[in-house]
Formats: sequence, C-alpha cells, structure tokens
Amino acid sequence: MISVAILYPKSDESTFDMDYYTTKHMPMFAERLGEACHGWTVAAPSDRYHATAWVTVESQEALNATLAAHGAEIIGDVANYTNSNPDLIVGEIVK
Repeated sequence: MISVAILYPKSDESTFDMDYYTTKHMPMFAERLGEACHGWTVAAPSDRYHATAWVTVESQEALNATLAAHGAEIIGDVANYTNSNPDLIVGEIVK
C-alpha cells in the first residue's frame, strides 16, 4: 500500500479553486484509480499551501498503470483549478 501526498504551494500569483478540486478533480482521480484507490482526503492547511491531498493506493504498480492510461487527462485537468505546480510525495505506508 502506498500514500500519494499532493501539495499545492501558495505564491503571490497562484490561484486555487477548492470547490472544483474537491468535487471534480479528486473524485475523477479516484475513479480512474478504481478499486486500487483505498481513499482520499483534502486539507486546506496553512499559509504555505492552498491544499494538501492524500490518496491511498493499493500499489505503486496500480498508480503507474493509472497514470499510463489516464495521466494526460488527470494532469490536463490541473489547469481547471490552479496555476500552482503541485509537489508529489509517494511512499510506502509502514503503519
């Protein structure tokens, strides 16, 4: 099992549409992952980030397969809610 953390840094020029992100983008991402998605969450944490999201995925292989099949759609949708470049942290869940 892996965790994918997605962080959207704030800057003076950045914008972020939380409603679109939580009602359109993240559900679409989870749908494309299918049964490999074990859940997701979004937080609006602080002055440093517009949002942070976590997705729990069955395996790195499942994530890679989803990105190979749907990556262009998933990445292409980012412009619909932000102009911030997200940072991704992927790691194995140890507990």
